[in-house]
Amino acid sequence: MNFIAYPAIPMSAKAVFCSMVLLLSGCALPLPDKPVRPAAYDLGPPLAAPADAARGASLAFDGVEAPAAIDTNAIVYRLLYAGGSQQPRPYAQARWSMAPAQLVGQRLRAALAATHPVLDSGSGLAVLEMRAELDEFAQVFASPEASEGVVRLRVTVTAPQARQGRLLGQRSFVQRVPAPTPDAAGGAQALREATDALVREVVDWVSTLPAPRS
Repeated sequence: MNFIAYPAIPMSAKAVFCSMVLLLSGCALPLPDKPVRPAAYDLGPPLAAPADAARGASLAFDGVEAPAAIDTNAIVYRLLYAGGSQQPRPYAQARWSMAPAQLVGQRLRAALAATHPVLDSGSGLAVLEMRAELDEFAQVFASPEASEGVVRLRVTVTAPQARQGRLLGQRSFVQRVPAPTPDAAGGAQALREATDALVREVVDWVSTLPAPRS
């Protein structure tokens, strides 16, 4: 029996051939999806100022402070029905455009400016000085389908020009608004409405404080 000898294929040629086969087979595979960017939310346009707003005493206000747990752009929720009241959880595909303390501080400053000249702390010109601390800003679920936006703010007002900076008032405010849907969009809407209600309450309370004495 006669055997026909074929020339041996060099190893380098084999490597090139295998690489081309793998490359062509890889082209048939689906490309990975582009990463989904989280949806960004804010509190919407500022509250409308009353047309006949009275000008009160000048007030120093720099902004709202917040603990590290909520000083983040994450939209946070809690699952009370699952024993998660002490476990804040962030939505993966949703966030605030800036930290909640900044959002609430901007809204509060704009509302105060409708009834008071608002100055920076340390200017030495303000009759009143206000400090605000955001203690809670979260969507709280009582069940998988029922949730509410909860905003809690602690406010302190002093008379910086009085001797030893006399305390004029201190109060904690809380607002709860049901969310229309059990998701990030519903939570953002509920927190916006709760913030607006709380801001109005704070401005009304400041206007009732006694006039400071030197």
